[in-house]
Amino acid sequence: MRWTESLIPTMKETPEGAEIPSHILMLRAGLITQVMAGAYTYLPLGLRSLHKAIAIVREEMNRAGAVELLMTAICPISLYEQTNRVEAFGDVLVKATLPRAGRKVPVVFCPTHEEEVTSIVAKFINSYRQLPLTLYQIQTKFRNEERPRFGVLRTSEFLMKDAYSFHTSLESLDKTYKKMYNAYSIIFSRCGLPFLPVEAESGPIGGDASHEFMIPSPNGEDKVVTCPQCGYAANTEKAEIGEFRPAADTAEPKKLTELETPDAHTIEQVCKFLKVKPHKLIKTLIYVADGKPVAILVRGDHDANENKVKRSLNVKTLELADAATIQTVTGAPVGFAGPVGLSIPVYADNMLQGCVNMVVGANKADKHLVGVCYERDFKAEKFADLRDAVAGDPCSRCSGTLAIKQAIEVGHVFKLGTKYSESLGAKFLDDSESQQTIIMGCYGIGINRIIAGICETSYDENGIIWPVNLAPFEAVICLIKVDDTVIAEAEKLAAALEANGCDVLIDDRDARPGVKLKDADLVGFPMRIVMGPKGLENGEVEIKWRWEKEPTITPLNTAAEKISSMLKVEREKSERFKRKSDSK
Repeated sequence: MRWTESLIPTMKETPEGAEIPSHILMLRAGLITQVMAGAYTYLPLGLRSLHKAIAIVREEMNRAGAVELLMTAICPISLYEQTNRVEAFGDVLVKATLPRAGRKVPVVFCPTHEEEVTSIVAKFINSYRQLPLTLYQIQTKFRNEERPRFGVLRTSEFLMKDAYSFHTSLESLDKTYKKMYNAYSIIFSRCGLPFLPVEAESGPIGGDASHEFMIPSPNGEDKVVTCPQCGYAANTEKAEIGEFRPAADTAEPKKLTELETPDAHTIEQVCKFLKVKPHKLIKTLIYVADGKPVAILVRGDHDANENKVKRSLNVKTLELADAATIQTVTGAPVGFAGPVGLSIPVYADNMLQGCVNMVVGANKADKHLVGVCYERDFKAEKFADLRDAVAGDPCSRCSGTLAIKQAIEVGHVFKLGTKYSESLGAKFLDDSESQQTIIMGCYGIGINRIIAGICETSYDENGIIWPVNLAPFEAVICLIKVDDTVIAEAEKLAAALEANGCDVLIDDRDARPGVKLKDADLVGFPMRIVMGPKGLENGEVEIKWRWEKEPTITPLNTAAEKISSMLKVEREKSERFKRKSDSK
């Protein structure tokens, strides 16, 4: 392939609106171009990398025993109504009405495919002898992302590998779950991603166990909690905090006093007005749990974790109370609730045990109480871990201390249970001819995020640094002078490399050598081969790995064999790329 025969629109300057490295570099390197907010076209180089990621994913899914199919990009909205996910997705669900034969057919652009694949299995699977079964596809998904940003990391249209497994027992599900978990680890290793598997909540998709595969990155929109000592990792929704009691507060309890705090209804406003630190405030959050109001208390510098609250209270539904309910329960508008005198059950985070001289809402408009002490002024039904973990918290698995990292989610595996099979009638007859509900698992990978993840974590001041397995081309031949002799030798070398399984791009542009070398670094081709009249006279070419500083000179007559061998080894083991990554 010649550069002049392709479309590779590299850019010198940072594009307007691009904020993070992956977005900037993918635009500058000519991998993508924006069509509208949240929608990008993959240009030839970007598409080549995307196809390589797809190939790796497909190989490992097939090796793990999954079977590929291709489902529709749109489906009847009735499928989502059967699982009650029209409301759950809300405005994220892209809906349309198709005029057909004088009637209107409501459809959705599929954001995920649990409904469709379950309906297919319900149609064709009826016996335990047909299970277990794992089906997967690589398909475009649609979600109405209200704030698309960060290039292809957060878009309305994206490419996803989603797999679904179907089982007769939890033991069978466990086996497939482990296969998928291991397959994901291999996939992301082959792609050169610095991934981190973390325990996660199942979220709106349903289920009872899940792991997210994260790429640690300063620009990630997710936070993960890790323990450097034992390796425990979880997202903030799931992360457990080790058991401990806060140090006893030896301060002399003050008199309970009510103060006027006009228009101060946020933690920041109250702290400023009363000149106190957030950790001396108690947030009193009114929730409705299984239809009944409850109060959840956390320290002012902490955030309540609704998943933990839900588990601790052993309730099925939990939502923040509306303003009318808060007024009824506390006698005050939003922002002035407090635990003193509340007539509803009160649950407190562990960090509030033995607290003294705290500031709380007075359950009156524009008033707060100071000098509040536990036991003397209020009590809780129980103490529990009800908040998000923060850096410095104790690990729940060892004596270590937790740290917080920003990260990009690139994959997710779930144990779904029977949430969808029950709703859509996916049943099977067991060996005693009794009808049972199929048990499911779900496994997703964001293909676009694999590419963006590399660009976000593997680059330098000159551009992207690709691993060989994902690079648009494994090698680029930069011609110092474009004449018939040099082009002929370049074509000959490229043909020899391609015959040995390497993919090569010849930069045959009529441009200055400096421009070509800069573009080679910007795009990030793993191997750069420089060829010119002077080198050819000496029977030599210059080769250089993208991540190494100095080039080496090699004889032209053995260059194809040597380069092919180097690329083959790197393709299989990625040892040079890993050393580069480890040294950063």
